[in-house]
Amino acid sequence: MALKHSLRKTHTVRKLNNLTHTCPFISTSQSSGPSLMVTCDQPAALIESNRLEKPNPKFLKYSLPHPVVIDPSIILSFPETRVTTLPNGLRVATESNLAAKTATISAWIDAGSRHDTDETSGAAHYVEHIKLNSACRMSKEERQEKIQDMGGCLSAKTAREYTAYNLTVRDKYVPNALYIIADILQKNSYYSYQDVDFLRNIILQEKQAVERCPEKLIFDHLHTAAFLSSPLGRTVLGPDHVIKTIHRNKIVDFISTHYTPPRMVIAASGAVKHEDIIDKVKKLITDLPTDPTTASHLAAKEPTIFTASEVRIIDDGVPLAHFAVAFKGASLTDPDSIALMVMQFMLGSWSKNTVFGKFIGSELAQRVAIDNIAESLMPFNKNYRDAGLFGVYACAKADCLDELAHAIMYEINKLKY
Repeated sequence: MALKHSLRKTHTVRKLNNLTHTCPFISTSQSSGPSLMVTCDQPAALIESNRLEKPNPKFLKYSLPHPVVIDPSIILSFPETRVTTLPNGLRVATESNLAAKTATISAWIDAGSRHDTDETSGAAHYVEHIKLNSACRMSKEERQEKIQDMGGCLSAKTAREYTAYNLTVRDKYVPNALYIIADILQKNSYYSYQDVDFLRNIILQEKQAVERCPEKLIFDHLHTAAFLSSPLGRTVLGPDHVIKTIHRNKIVDFISTHYTPPRMVIAASGAVKHEDIIDKVKKLITDLPTDPTTASHLAAKEPTIFTASEVRIIDDGVPLAHFAVAFKGASLTDPDSIALMVMQFMLGSWSKNTVFGKFIGSELAQRVAIDNIAESLMPFNKNYRDAGLFGVYACAKADCLDELAHAIMYEINKLKY
Protein backbone atom coordinates (compact mmCIF):
# COMPACT_ATOMS: atom_id res chain seq x y z
CA MET A 1 0.00 0.00 0.00
CA ALA A 2 2.87 2.34 0.88
CA LEU A 3 4.52 1.48 -2.47
CA LYS A 4 1.35 2.44 -4.43
CA HIS A 5 1.13 5.77 -2.57
CA SER A 6 4.79 6.51 -3.32
CA LEU A 7 4.35 5.69 -7.02
CA ARG A 8 1.22 7.85 -7.27
CA LYS A 9 3.05 10.78 -5.61
CA THR A 10 6.08 10.39 -7.89
CA HIS A 11 3.78 10.32 -10.96
CA THR A 12 2.04 13.53 -9.82
CA VAL A 13 5.35 15.34 -9.31
CA ARG A 14 6.53 14.28 -12.79
CA LYS A 15 3.30 15.62 -14.38
CA LEU A 16 3.72 18.94 -12.60
CA ASN A 17 7.38 19.14 -13.55
CA ASN A 18 6.49 18.52 -17.18
CA LEU A 19 3.81 21.20 -16.96
CA THR A 20 6.33 23.76 -15.72
CA HIS A 21 8.45 23.20 -18.83
CA THR A 22 5.54 23.82 -21.19
CA CYS A 23 3.71 26.59 -19.27
CA PRO A 24 5.93 29.38 -17.79
CA PHE A 25 3.14 30.64 -15.47
CA ILE A 26 2.97 27.58 -13.18
CA SER A 27 5.64 26.54 -10.68
CA THR A 28 5.87 23.86 -8.01
CA SER A 29 7.48 23.87 -4.60
CA GLN A 30 7.90 21.13 -2.04
CA SER A 31 7.60 21.69 1.67
CA SER A 32 8.71 19.52 4.53
CA GLY A 33 5.22 18.02 4.75
CA PRO A 34 3.66 15.54 2.36
CA SER A 35 1.56 18.19 0.48
CA LEU A 36 2.35 19.79 -2.90
CA MET A 37 1.57 23.46 -3.67
CA VAL A 38 1.00 24.93 -7.15
CA THR A 39 1.38 28.73 -7.30
CA CYS A 40 1.44 31.43 -9.96
CA ASP A 41 4.78 33.27 -9.83
CA GLN A 42 4.00 36.05 -12.37
CA PRO A 43 1.60 38.96 -11.97
CA ALA A 44 -1.42 39.36 -14.23
CA ALA A 45 0.05 42.49 -15.82
CA LEU A 46 3.07 40.53 -17.08
CA ILE A 47 0.81 37.83 -18.46
CA GLU A 48 -1.16 40.48 -20.36
CA SER A 49 2.07 42.02 -21.59
CA ASN A 50 3.30 38.72 -22.98
CA ARG A 51 -0.08 38.13 -24.62
CA LEU A 52 0.14 41.44 -26.47
CA GLU A 53 3.84 41.28 -27.34
CA LYS A 54 3.76 37.65 -28.45
CA PRO A 55 0.24 37.06 -29.73
CA ASN A 56 -0.79 33.70 -31.04
CA PRO A 57 -0.65 33.91 -34.88
CA LYS A 58 -3.96 32.08 -35.32
CA PHE A 59 -5.79 34.94 -33.60
CA LEU A 60 -4.17 37.59 -35.81
CA LYS A 61 -6.04 36.17 -38.79
CA TYR A 62 -9.25 37.84 -37.58
CA SER A 63 -8.21 40.56 -35.15
CA LEU A 64 -5.42 42.92 -34.12
CA PRO A 65 -3.30 42.48 -30.95
CA HIS A 66 -3.57 46.21 -30.15
CA PRO A 67 -6.82 48.21 -30.14
CA VAL A 68 -7.02 50.70 -33.00
CA VAL A 69 -9.67 53.10 -34.28
CA ILE A 70 -11.39 51.60 -37.32
CA ASP A 71 -13.52 53.56 -39.78
CA PRO A 72 -17.10 52.32 -39.20
CA SER A 73 -18.37 53.44 -42.62
CA ILE A 74 -17.64 50.02 -44.13
CA ILE A 75 -19.76 48.27 -41.50
CA LEU A 76 -22.52 50.88 -41.62
CA SER A 77 -22.79 50.62 -45.40
CA PHE A 78 -23.35 46.86 -45.39
CA PRO A 79 -25.43 45.64 -47.00
CA GLU A 80 -25.09 48.33 -49.67
CA THR A 81 -28.31 50.09 -50.62
CA ARG A 82 -28.48 50.78 -54.35
CA VAL A 83 -31.02 53.28 -55.67
CA THR A 84 -31.91 53.87 -59.30
CA THR A 85 -34.41 56.45 -60.58
CA LEU A 86 -36.19 55.43 -63.78
CA PRO A 87 -37.05 57.95 -66.52
CA ASN A 88 -40.66 58.22 -65.29
CA GLY A 89 -39.48 59.15 -61.76
CA LEU A 90 -40.10 55.75 -60.15
CA ARG A 91 -37.28 54.80 -57.76
CA VAL A 92 -35.94 51.28 -57.25
CA ALA A 93 -33.97 50.51 -54.08
CA THR A 94 -32.35 47.16 -53.28
CA GLU A 95 -30.25 45.57 -50.55
CA SER A 96 -28.84 42.35 -51.90
CA ASN A 97 -27.94 39.35 -49.77
CA LEU A 98 -27.57 36.36 -52.08
CA ALA A 99 -26.91 34.06 -49.13
CA ALA A 100 -30.50 34.57 -48.01
CA LYS A 101 -33.19 32.08 -48.96
CA THR A 102 -36.04 34.60 -48.95
CA ALA A 103 -36.73 38.03 -50.38
CA THR A 104 -39.18 40.84 -49.67
CA ILE A 105 -40.59 43.02 -52.43
CA SER A 106 -42.30 46.22 -51.29
CA ALA A 107 -44.02 49.19 -52.84
CA TRP A 108 -43.96 52.42 -50.82
CA ILE A 109 -46.26 55.25 -51.89
CA ASP A 110 -45.90 58.78 -50.58
CA ALA A 111 -49.63 59.02 -49.83
CA GLY A 112 -51.39 58.68 -46.50
CA SER A 113 -54.18 60.10 -44.42
CA ARG A 114 -52.68 63.61 -44.44
CA HIS A 115 -53.35 63.67 -48.20
CA ASP A 116 -57.07 63.12 -47.70
CA THR A 117 -59.51 65.98 -47.52
CA ASP A 118 -62.19 66.65 -44.93
CA GLU A 119 -64.76 65.23 -47.36
CA THR A 120 -62.67 62.13 -48.15
CA SER A 121 -61.00 61.48 -44.80
CA GLY A 122 -60.04 57.80 -44.77
CA ALA A 123 -59.70 57.52 -48.56
CA ALA A 124 -56.00 56.51 -48.36
CA HIS A 125 -56.89 53.56 -46.14
CA TYR A 126 -59.85 52.71 -48.37
CA VAL A 127 -57.49 52.59 -51.37
CA GLU A 128 -55.29 50.07 -49.55
CA HIS A 129 -58.25 47.69 -49.22
CA ILE A 130 -59.37 48.35 -52.79
CA LYS A 131 -55.90 47.57 -54.15
CA LEU A 132 -55.75 44.29 -52.25
CA ASN A 133 -59.22 43.26 -53.43
CA SER A 134 -59.02 44.31 -57.09
CA ALA A 135 -56.77 43.24 -59.93
CA CYS A 136 -55.55 44.18 -63.37
CA ARG A 137 -53.99 41.08 -64.92
CA MET A 138 -55.49 38.48 -62.57
CA SER A 139 -58.52 38.06 -60.36
CA LYS A 140 -58.39 38.36 -56.59
CA GLU A 141 -58.80 34.59 -56.25
CA GLU A 142 -55.96 33.90 -58.70
CA ARG A 143 -53.67 36.27 -56.81
CA GLN A 144 -54.42 34.63 -53.46
CA GLU A 145 -53.88 31.19 -54.97
CA LYS A 146 -50.50 32.20 -56.41
CA ILE A 147 -49.37 33.61 -53.06
CA GLN A 148 -50.43 30.43 -51.26
CA ASP A 149 -48.60 28.26 -53.82
CA MET A 150 -45.42 30.28 -53.24
CA GLY A 151 -45.77 30.12 -49.46
CA GLY A 152 -45.68 33.91 -49.49
CA CYS A 153 -47.00 36.53 -47.08
CA LEU A 154 -48.72 39.65 -48.43
CA SER A 155 -49.35 42.58 -46.09
CA ALA A 156 -50.23 46.25 -46.39
CA LYS A 157 -50.26 49.29 -44.12
CA THR A 158 -51.59 52.83 -44.35
CA ALA A 159 -50.06 55.53 -42.16
CA ARG A 160 -50.36 59.28 -42.01
CA GLU A 161 -47.78 59.93 -44.72
CA TYR A 162 -47.35 56.68 -46.63
CA THR A 163 -48.92 53.45 -47.80
CA ALA A 164 -46.91 50.23 -48.15
CA TYR A 165 -47.50 46.84 -49.76
CA ASN A 166 -45.08 44.03 -48.81
CA LEU A 167 -44.73 40.51 -50.18
CA THR A 168 -42.21 38.02 -48.76
CA VAL A 169 -41.41 34.87 -50.76
CA ARG A 170 -38.67 32.30 -51.27
CA ASP A 171 -35.77 33.32 -53.49
CA LYS A 172 -36.94 31.42 -56.59
CA TYR A 173 -40.30 33.23 -56.57
CA VAL A 174 -38.94 36.80 -56.74
CA PRO A 175 -40.17 37.37 -60.36
CA ASN A 176 -43.65 36.17 -59.36
CA ALA A 177 -43.67 38.51 -56.36
CA LEU A 178 -42.76 41.47 -58.56
CA TYR A 179 -45.57 40.52 -60.92
CA ILE A 180 -48.10 40.58 -58.06
CA ILE A 181 -46.85 43.91 -56.65
CA ALA A 182 -46.98 45.42 -60.13
CA ASP A 183 -50.53 44.14 -60.58
CA ILE A 184 -51.56 45.88 -57.34
CA LEU A 185 -50.13 49.21 -58.49
CA GLN A 186 -51.50 49.29 -62.04
CA LYS A 187 -53.69 52.26 -62.92
CA ASN A 188 -56.23 50.26 -64.94
CA SER A 189 -57.18 47.89 -62.14
CA TYR A 190 -60.91 47.36 -62.06
CA TYR A 191 -62.72 48.92 -59.11
CA SER A 192 -66.39 47.98 -59.14
CA TYR A 193 -69.13 49.67 -57.14
CA GLN A 194 -69.81 46.31 -55.53
CA ASP A 195 -66.22 46.09 -54.27
CA VAL A 196 -66.42 49.57 -52.75
CA ASP A 197 -69.71 48.80 -51.00
CA PHE A 198 -68.47 45.41 -49.81
CA LEU A 199 -65.43 46.99 -48.14
CA ARG A 200 -67.47 49.51 -46.13
CA ASN A 201 -68.50 46.93 -43.53
CA ILE A 202 -64.96 45.52 -43.35
CA ILE A 203 -63.46 48.95 -42.68
CA LEU A 204 -66.15 49.79 -40.12
CA GLN A 205 -65.39 46.53 -38.29
CA GLU A 206 -61.69 47.38 -38.35
CA LYS A 207 -62.47 50.81 -36.92
CA GLN A 208 -64.48 49.24 -34.10
CA ALA A 209 -61.52 46.97 -33.29
CA VAL A 210 -59.20 50.00 -33.10
CA GLU A 211 -61.61 51.81 -30.80
CA ARG A 212 -61.44 48.84 -28.43
CA CYS A 213 -57.64 49.18 -28.25
CA PRO A 214 -56.83 52.16 -25.99
CA GLU A 215 -53.17 52.31 -27.06
CA LYS A 216 -54.09 52.87 -30.73
CA LEU A 217 -57.04 55.10 -29.97
CA ILE A 218 -55.09 57.45 -27.73
CA PHE A 219 -52.55 58.26 -30.46
CA ASP A 220 -55.40 59.25 -32.78
CA HIS A 221 -56.67 61.64 -30.12
CA LEU A 222 -53.12 62.88 -29.53
CA HIS A 223 -52.60 63.78 -33.19
CA THR A 224 -56.02 65.41 -33.37
CA ALA A 225 -55.20 67.54 -30.33
CA ALA A 226 -51.66 68.43 -31.41
CA PHE A 227 -52.51 69.23 -35.06
CA LEU A 228 -56.03 70.59 -34.64
CA SER A 229 -56.77 71.98 -38.11
CA SER A 230 -53.80 70.48 -39.95
CA PRO A 231 -53.83 67.44 -42.28
CA LEU A 232 -51.79 65.36 -39.79
CA GLY A 233 -54.67 65.66 -37.36
CA ARG A 234 -56.87 63.40 -39.50
CA THR A 235 -57.19 59.78 -38.47
CA VAL A 236 -56.07 57.00 -40.81
CA LEU A 237 -59.44 55.20 -40.83
CA GLY A 238 -61.58 58.31 -41.09
CA PRO A 239 -64.94 59.10 -39.46
CA ASP A 240 -67.90 56.75 -39.75
CA HIS A 241 -70.04 59.05 -41.88
CA VAL A 242 -67.32 59.32 -44.54
CA ILE A 243 -66.73 55.55 -44.62
CA LYS A 244 -70.45 54.97 -45.10
CA THR A 245 -70.91 57.55 -47.85
CA ILE A 246 -67.64 57.81 -49.79
CA HIS A 247 -68.18 57.31 -53.52
CA ARG A 248 -66.18 55.11 -55.85
CA ASN A 249 -65.16 58.13 -57.96
CA LYS A 250 -63.47 59.70 -54.92
CA ILE A 251 -61.39 56.55 -54.53
CA VAL A 252 -60.38 56.60 -58.19
CA ASP A 253 -59.50 60.31 -57.97
CA PHE A 254 -57.24 59.65 -54.98
CA ILE A 255 -55.37 56.93 -56.89
CA SER A 256 -55.01 59.10 -60.00
CA THR A 257 -53.64 62.01 -57.95
CA HIS A 258 -51.29 60.26 -55.53
CA TYR A 259 -50.25 56.87 -56.97
CA THR A 260 -47.80 58.44 -59.43
CA PRO A 261 -44.25 57.23 -60.29
CA PRO A 262 -42.33 60.11 -58.62
CA ARG A 263 -44.10 59.30 -55.36
CA MET A 264 -43.35 55.57 -55.46
CA VAL A 265 -40.42 53.43 -54.39
CA ILE A 266 -40.06 49.75 -55.27
CA ALA A 267 -37.84 48.23 -52.57
CA ALA A 268 -36.35 44.74 -52.60
CA SER A 269 -34.14 43.03 -50.03
CA GLY A 270 -32.72 39.57 -49.52
CA ALA A 271 -31.99 37.17 -52.38
CA VAL A 272 -32.28 39.80 -55.14
CA LYS A 273 -30.05 41.39 -57.78
CA HIS A 274 -30.38 45.10 -58.46
CA GLU A 275 -30.16 44.82 -62.25
CA ASP A 276 -32.75 42.03 -62.40
CA ILE A 277 -35.21 44.04 -60.29
CA ILE A 278 -34.81 47.09 -62.54
CA ASP A 279 -35.43 45.07 -65.70
CA LYS A 280 -38.55 43.48 -64.24
CA VAL A 281 -39.92 46.80 -62.96
CA LYS A 282 -39.47 48.44 -66.37
CA LYS A 283 -41.45 45.65 -68.03
CA LEU A 284 -44.18 45.15 -65.44
CA ILE A 285 -45.00 48.60 -64.04
CA THR A 286 -45.97 50.53 -67.14
CA ASP A 287 -49.45 51.93 -66.54
CA LEU A 288 -49.35 54.53 -63.75
CA PRO A 289 -51.06 57.93 -63.36
CA THR A 290 -49.12 60.99 -64.50
CA ASP A 291 -50.48 63.68 -62.16
CA PRO A 292 -47.72 66.24 -61.47
CA THR A 293 -48.79 66.83 -57.84
CA THR A 294 -46.02 66.03 -55.35
CA ALA A 295 -46.14 65.42 -51.61
CA SER A 296 -43.85 68.41 -51.01
CA HIS A 297 -46.25 70.64 -52.92
CA LEU A 298 -49.18 69.42 -50.83
CA ALA A 299 -47.22 69.90 -47.59
CA ALA A 300 -46.36 73.47 -48.57
CA LYS A 301 -49.97 74.13 -49.52
CA GLU A 302 -51.28 72.87 -46.16
CA PRO A 303 -48.43 73.18 -43.64
CA THR A 304 -48.65 71.42 -40.30
CA ILE A 305 -49.23 73.66 -37.28
CA PHE A 306 -48.58 72.39 -33.77
CA THR A 307 -51.18 73.47 -31.21
CA ALA A 308 -50.86 73.00 -27.46
CA SER A 309 -54.14 71.52 -26.26
CA GLU A 310 -55.66 68.84 -24.07
CA VAL A 311 -58.26 66.12 -24.56
CA ARG A 312 -59.84 64.06 -21.75
CA ILE A 313 -62.25 61.17 -22.27
CA ILE A 314 -63.74 59.77 -19.06
CA ASP A 315 -65.01 56.20 -19.02
CA ASP A 316 -65.59 54.73 -15.57
CA GLY A 317 -66.00 51.27 -17.07
CA VAL A 318 -62.29 51.09 -18.00
CA PRO A 319 -60.13 49.78 -15.11
CA LEU A 320 -56.96 51.65 -16.08
CA ALA A 321 -56.12 55.13 -17.29
CA HIS A 322 -54.26 55.55 -20.58
CA PHE A 323 -52.59 58.86 -21.31
CA ALA A 324 -49.93 60.42 -23.50
CA VAL A 325 -48.03 63.67 -23.06
CA ALA A 326 -46.23 65.07 -26.08
CA PHE A 327 -44.08 68.02 -27.08
CA LYS A 328 -43.42 69.58 -30.46
CA GLY A 329 -40.84 67.30 -32.05
CA ALA A 330 -38.63 67.38 -35.13
CA SER A 331 -39.31 66.62 -38.78
CA LEU A 332 -37.67 63.80 -40.71
CA THR A 333 -34.98 66.06 -42.16
CA ASP A 334 -34.29 67.99 -38.95
CA PRO A 335 -30.90 67.07 -37.37
CA ASP A 336 -32.57 67.22 -33.95
CA SER A 337 -34.56 64.09 -34.86
CA ILE A 338 -31.44 62.03 -34.08
CA ALA A 339 -31.04 63.66 -30.67
CA LEU A 340 -34.71 62.98 -29.91
CA MET A 341 -34.23 59.37 -30.92
CA VAL A 342 -31.39 59.05 -28.40
CA MET A 343 -33.54 60.73 -25.74
CA GLN A 344 -36.30 58.24 -26.45
CA PHE A 345 -33.97 55.33 -25.66
CA MET A 346 -32.58 57.11 -22.60
CA LEU A 347 -36.06 57.39 -21.10
CA GLY A 348 -36.56 53.66 -21.66
CA SER A 349 -39.68 51.52 -22.02
CA TRP A 350 -41.04 49.39 -19.20
CA SER A 351 -43.90 47.00 -18.51
CA LYS A 352 -44.97 44.93 -15.54
CA ASN A 353 -44.74 41.88 -17.77
CA THR A 354 -41.05 42.42 -18.51
CA VAL A 355 -38.54 39.98 -17.03
CA PHE A 356 -36.18 42.78 -15.93
CA GLY A 357 -38.50 44.25 -13.30
CA LYS A 358 -36.78 47.15 -11.56
CA PHE A 359 -33.31 46.09 -12.75
CA ILE A 360 -33.20 48.32 -15.81
CA GLY A 361 -30.90 51.14 -16.86
CA SER A 362 -33.50 53.86 -17.28
CA GLU A 363 -33.99 56.00 -14.15
CA LEU A 364 -37.60 56.67 -15.13
CA ALA A 365 -38.32 52.96 -15.54
CA GLN A 366 -36.60 52.20 -12.21
CA ARG A 367 -38.67 54.81 -10.42
CA VAL A 368 -41.91 53.56 -11.96
CA ALA A 369 -41.06 49.94 -11.13
CA ILE A 370 -39.94 50.56 -7.53
CA ASP A 371 -42.85 52.87 -6.66
CA ASN A 372 -45.32 50.68 -8.60
CA ILE A 373 -47.05 53.69 -10.16
CA ALA A 374 -47.70 52.34 -13.69
CA GLU A 375 -48.58 49.21 -15.58
CA SER A 376 -46.51 50.14 -18.64
CA LEU A 377 -44.48 53.02 -20.03
CA MET A 378 -43.39 53.79 -23.61
CA PRO A 379 -41.59 56.90 -24.91
CA PHE A 380 -42.23 57.76 -28.56
CA ASN A 381 -40.66 59.95 -31.23
CA LYS A 382 -42.79 60.41 -34.34
CA ASN A 383 -41.18 62.25 -37.26
CA TYR A 384 -43.12 63.54 -40.26
CA ARG A 385 -42.28 65.57 -43.34
CA ASP A 386 -42.70 68.96 -41.65
CA ALA A 387 -43.51 68.19 -38.01
CA GLY A 388 -42.96 65.76 -35.17
CA LEU A 389 -44.16 64.62 -31.76
CA PHE A 390 -41.97 63.57 -28.84
CA GLY A 391 -43.38 62.28 -25.58
CA VAL A 392 -44.38 59.39 -23.37
CA TYR A 393 -47.37 57.06 -23.39
CA ALA A 394 -48.30 55.32 -20.12
CA CYS A 395 -50.96 53.12 -18.61
CA ALA A 396 -51.67 53.26 -14.87
CA LYS A 397 -54.28 53.12 -12.14
CA ALA A 398 -56.28 56.30 -11.64
CA ASP A 399 -54.89 57.02 -8.16
CA CYS A 400 -51.30 56.88 -9.47
CA LEU A 401 -51.63 59.41 -12.28
CA ASP A 402 -50.39 62.47 -10.38
CA GLU A 403 -47.23 60.76 -9.16
CA LEU A 404 -46.61 59.17 -12.56
CA ALA A 405 -47.06 62.47 -14.42
CA HIS A 406 -44.61 64.14 -12.01
CA ALA A 407 -42.05 61.36 -12.55
CA ILE A 408 -42.33 61.61 -16.33
CA MET A 409 -41.97 65.39 -16.42
CA TYR A 410 -39.11 65.31 -13.92
CA GLU A 411 -37.09 62.82 -16.00
CA ILE A 412 -37.82 64.66 -19.27
CA ASN A 413 -36.74 67.94 -17.65
CA LYS A 414 -33.46 66.31 -16.52
CA LEU A 415 -32.51 65.60 -20.14
CA LYS A 416 -31.72 69.26 -20.78
CA TYR A 417 -28.86 69.29 -18.25
